[in-house]
Amino acid sequence: MKLRSISLLFLLIFQVTFSQIKTDRKKIAATRITTPPKIDGILDDAAWKNAELIKDFIVFRPDNGKKVADEYRTIAKVVYNDDAIYISAMMYDPHPDKIPMQFATRDNFSQADFFLATINPNDDGQNPFEFVVQSTGNQGDSKVSNGNEDFNWSAVWESAAKVNDKGWAVEMKIPYSALRFANAPVQHWGFNFHRRLERLNEQHTWTHIDNAVGRWTQHDGLIENLKDIKPPTRLGLYPYASAITDSYNGKTTNDWNLGLDLKYGLSENFTLDATLIPDFSQAGFDNVELNLGPFEQQYAEQRQFFTEGTELFNKGRLFYSRRIGSSPIDQFDVSSQLNTNEEIIDYPRKVTMLNAIKISGRTKNGLGIGFFNAITGKTEAIIKDNSNGKTRKVVTSPFSNYNILVIDKQFNQNSSITLINTNVTRNGNFRDANVTGFLWHVETKDSKYNVDGSVKISNIFDDVNNPNTGYTYDTSFGKNAGRWNWEIGYNFEDQNFNPNDMGILFSNNEQQIYGSAGFRTLKPEGIFNNYGFNFYNNLQYQYESGIYTGYQAGLNFNAQTKKRFSFGANINYGSVSKDFNEPRQGNTSGVYFTRPERLNLNYWIDTNSQKKLQVNFNMYSSTYFNNSMSSFGFGISPNYRFNNQFSLSYNFNYSKTLNDQGYVDKVGGDIIFGERDRKSYVNSVSGRYNFSTKSSLSLSFRHYWSSVDYTNNYFKLNTDGSLSSTTYNNGSDVNFNSWNLDLNYIWQFAPGSQLIALYRNTIFNQDSNSSLDFFKNLDNLFQQPNQNVFSLRVVYYIDYNKLKNIF
Repeated sequence: MKLRSISLLFLLIFQVTFSQIKTDRKKIAATRITTPPKIDGILDDAAWKNAELIKDFIVFRPDNGKKVADEYRTIAKVVYNDDAIYISAMMYDPHPDKIPMQFATRDNFSQADFFLATINPNDDGQNPFEFVVQSTGNQGDSKVSNGNEDFNWSAVWESAAKVNDKGWAVEMKIPYSALRFANAPVQHWGFNFHRRLERLNEQHTWTHIDNAVGRWTQHDGLIENLKDIKPPTRLGLYPYASAITDSYNGKTTNDWNLGLDLKYGLSENFTLDATLIPDFSQAGFDNVELNLGPFEQQYAEQRQFFTEGTELFNKGRLFYSRRIGSSPIDQFDVSSQLNTNEEIIDYPRKVTMLNAIKISGRTKNGLGIGFFNAITGKTEAIIKDNSNGKTRKVVTSPFSNYNILVIDKQFNQNSSITLINTNVTRNGNFRDANVTGFLWHVETKDSKYNVDGSVKISNIFDDVNNPNTGYTYDTSFGKNAGRWNWEIGYNFEDQNFNPNDMGILFSNNEQQIYGSAGFRTLKPEGIFNNYGFNFYNNLQYQYESGIYTGYQAGLNFNAQTKKRFSFGANINYGSVSKDFNEPRQGNTSGVYFTRPERLNLNYWIDTNSQKKLQVNFNMYSSTYFNNSMSSFGFGISPNYRFNNQFSLSYNFNYSKTLNDQGYVDKVGGDIIFGERDRKSYVNSVSGRYNFSTKSSLSLSFRHYWSSVDYTNNYFKLNTDGSLSSTTYNNGSDVNFNSWNLDLNYIWQFAPGSQLIALYRNTIFNQDSNSSLDFFKNLDNLFQQPNQNVFSLRVVYYIDYNKLKNIF
């Protein structure tokens, strides 16, 4: 049955015909200039006089397809020379004194208007570059893949914005080194232009983007006859110097570092990114939480090298970059290797990454290729023999090599097939791992219907505990166009599928039949700018045994009024289910815990973000049938904008669960569960003062507190998944605190160059004082040693082409 499904899918891929979504495209001819304009936001340069007008913009949001009122018209122009593309735009506004002007840092949007240009040299409808200028002059840029914007990608380019008596104007200079394009004598590039009017809550585009069909990137216009432009040598060097002072528990250490990041254009369309002697000392802190569940906690990536330009490597969700440079794998458990009188006196918690490279790009015919490689050093624990004072070292993580190879073929502006392989090779007797995936996303010619899916195989080698080969398969068929959409699909992971050496999967040995159906508005209706709802349901089974494990379903609703008040709610149902993971015996052991039937309700509201005070509020409650368990919680997040330079946000979240049941211990052959009351608080503050669009001071603070009180209620797990009384009475109460404060100053003192100063204060505590109230808990926390870090980092951008011209 499975092979038949795959075969039918392949027939769909290769037998269905496709065509482009673009019809009646707007086109203009490019204008070559000899003297470039001065980038100052004043549109009086001779370079603009003979350029063809880009006009007649259409409303994209909220009233899709409506003609733009003449008083808010936009006139743009594009010219070029041997060095760059130049773009200007005059955005008319009858009330220029009311144009929002909140400052922000690069790549961050604020309460300000913006003008955005999308440039697609390959004109493939899927992979444009975006360049954004806000009315304040703030820059943003992104690399887009299948409609997903990656604002971690950054280029070096020039822009200026200026408010005048007719509205506001923008000028942009985008050097060819910021783009990737073929070396051809005559070229035609896909273009579109967006204008955001924050005060009116409107967005206009040059070419109409029909929000009922396809992705927004498929609706570009065309700028023709770019003649005799050649891709330059794309080489950017980012040398850096950093210094750090770290104080903890009365001890202070000082360190400094020199390194280099570089970007080099290997060809017209492929780029090498490398970080040599990487320094991640200023990466943001993790939002750590108390984890009582059977799965690891997943953290967001904070390191820029792993967040920028990784769209190819994230195909198939096989790459969890936090695996690289994380905690040692400790495959052979160093604590079990201790002899009599020995103890571990040093156990490094982090693995050092030595260097990493990325090679990625896409040809004009849609073939994308990506190669990633990273190397981490050997990590050793130090063991001391207390009888004679001698020490020895034990390897907890060996010298390791991480690789990803991706080949991705896009076609017809809406479809792709992908082959991806990830590989981890470790020195010595440690385990090696390899995962290969074949992925597909194929849409019909009108972009209404799609087939989506994947087949993946994992192999683990030289693993003394569990050598295996595993498989997973997923396929779905759906409609994602117009007001109504739906999807139905099936997936499984067998009991041996394990991509976790380089990816992340919480559980395997499961399968599900899933489906969803939804409705959305495409234009404002009544008092609403938009609204929609979606119904989903999942029927779940264990894969190996075929045992039915449970059913889940839910209904979601969300809406925004014309006054920009947003709200939504969802209701979720879960049947009685068999949880094979909570007992921690492996999900092939046949041991499971029976979870009760439940009903969960969530509600949220979000007030108008244009007001000085914006508030987000959410609340949830869960009811469990035939069980005394219950849970509820709420969160509130006020954000206040004092002026265009200073804003402050506070976030408070509270949750409480009564009579929760979960794994505690294993004693002999008995699996012990406990009944517990849990509560958690999260207090966080974030603020920013922008001295200018290139200089800012920011604050990030978070205190997370969670307590777990078992009140000596323990049980034995029975073979039918139920619980029965036991004499177990070991204390398992937990009081968990994580405190982090970052104060960060950033100054962009030259294009692509930054000075960053960071002060960080960190406190952590975990004990059994679960009965403490909030303020006594703080007193208890502040008695712990705290870590204070101050670091300074300077990065300077060197453009090879400018350097070459100097010499």
